[in-house]
Amino acid sequence: MELTVAYKGHSGVRRILNGVEVSLAPNLRRDRVSFVGTLLQPLRFREAVSALHDVVVSDLRYKARDKSAYQAHLAAEKERAATIRQGASRAARAEAKARLPLPIPEGLEGRFRALRSRYWGARDKYSDHVSRTDPALWRLLMPCDPVITVAPDVLFFECFSADESSYGCLTVERGAFRAEEAVALGTTNVDYSWGLYEQFQKLRSYRQTRFEIDPVGFEVHVEQEAGYREEKIDLPPSWLRGFMQMQAAMSLPLRRVPVSREGLYGVLAWLKLHRAKKGSRALRFELTPGRPVELVLEPWEKRIVLHGTPYAGSRAETIRTWGRDRLRLLARLLPLAEGAEVYLLGSGLPSFWSVRMGEMRLVLGLSGWTANDWTGGSALDQLAPPAEPDTALLRQLGAAFVASPMLTFEQVRQRTKAAPALVAAGLNRLAQLGQVIHDLPAGAYRWRQIMPSALSTHELGPEAPETAAGRDLVKQRQVRLERNEPSGASGLRLLAGKVSGTAAEVVLDPDGRIVRGKCTCSHHHQFGLRRGPCRHLQALRRAGQGEGVRSSSLDEWYRSLWN
Repeated sequence: MELTVAYKGHSGVRRILNGVEVSLAPNLRRDRVSFVGTLLQPLRFREAVSALHDVVVSDLRYKARDKSAYQAHLAAEKERAATIRQGASRAARAEAKARLPLPIPEGLEGRFRALRSRYWGARDKYSDHVSRTDPALWRLLMPCDPVITVAPDVLFFECFSADESSYGCLTVERGAFRAEEAVALGTTNVDYSWGLYEQFQKLRSYRQTRFEIDPVGFEVHVEQEAGYREEKIDLPPSWLRGFMQMQAAMSLPLRRVPVSREGLYGVLAWLKLHRAKKGSRALRFELTPGRPVELVLEPWEKRIVLHGTPYAGSRAETIRTWGRDRLRLLARLLPLAEGAEVYLLGSGLPSFWSVRMGEMRLVLGLSGWTANDWTGGSALDQLAPPAEPDTALLRQLGAAFVASPMLTFEQVRQRTKAAPALVAAGLNRLAQLGQVIHDLPAGAYRWRQIMPSALSTHELGPEAPETAAGRDLVKQRQVRLERNEPSGASGLRLLAGKVSGTAAEVVLDPDGRIVRGKCTCSHHHQFGLRRGPCRHLQALRRAGQGEGVRSSSLDEWYRSLWN
């Protein structure tokens, strides 16, 4: 998807008569959004927005070590060996070329191999090289500028990480400002750069800090005027789909677990001092009603007991989450933090950490996968509504937010007069399309359009054909499960049976992820699990996890999740 943004000038921090001014240049391609006010707690804003910056640039995907010197040595040795071979075969080559009707340019084949190797090697190393040597240029290659929303009660900034695994949302109450001016509600992108991040570090408590989403640009912008610039950003489909998957996950019912500042410090300190070389890297939540929550760091089985508040849930359960290394982004917030909560969707699914800092709050969403691959997407797809909400209901829900951009679930239901299951499915779809965000700490839904125009399911990218076909096989009752039993002592489970007459066998880990599988179909024979499991393995997993008997009724889906 191509996104066009236009800015007049650049965002920056500059000195004014009695302090500094944080001026953010908004996207002139969107409706007017502006805000001017004086920050009462600039240090809190500095630390919170710096943590948000860390989310934007975070990339925990595997990066191979730099072996350029060793590779150069190998290349030199290979060249020396090639010289010896060329000397031995030169006479034979000359004799062969003499018999050709047209002569071959000297060294054509060698130059072709060298240039081809140079080109593909440069492409593989380009991203890492730019990030090390020219951060400003690398910033220009980031998928999208942060999004800021001016709401009646708060301002909030949103971003998504480069590796498509972390979501950040900084919420600042309007009470954190004084002397507000030129307020225009709405959502827009803001110009952001590494230089702006460095300037944020200059904010101090003894200097007045004036915060401004520049309202002048909307009044004077002319495309030929100096300072006006336009950029076209090609959003990768996987980045956009991952962002919207996180939004949809936030709209589902989550378990709220309070975490004290001391408990969060204990987790971060242990991860700072220890590194797991092998074994599971999960953060396990052991939840028992009426008893303190226990956090367990695997594989060390380090147990951190949160004595402050007993768990208020209705049943005991254990939830394992992934992506704990990304929690280090919260380290600089500890001196200002008053407390935190974590919102859990289930084992192996996204989790959301909310840190309170007075009138500010940072929500860090961890996807559960380091790269937005098929394992994360298929897990979330199983929690999606079984039926598509109709267009009339979505329009009715959108109209309910016109009068008030912030509504609780019950308020939405009362205004639309729709059944709770229909409202839940509709809000989930609007969140997936970037129209609605679920404000977890406030327990309400907010209307904000993440893109200038409403997205469609086509723009989010098509669903994997094997995933769609596997779901259809389950619905058509084409799965016959023959074995469902533990496999070894590590929590693995073996499923075996026939799917539409094809024999299949799959091994799942404790979080339902496919570890290995066997199938006789052509897709599995050609690709194995490299491009995701085939439709037969996915159907077998769905049936083994009980999805084969799951009703397609929205009412049953609503009761199973919300109750």
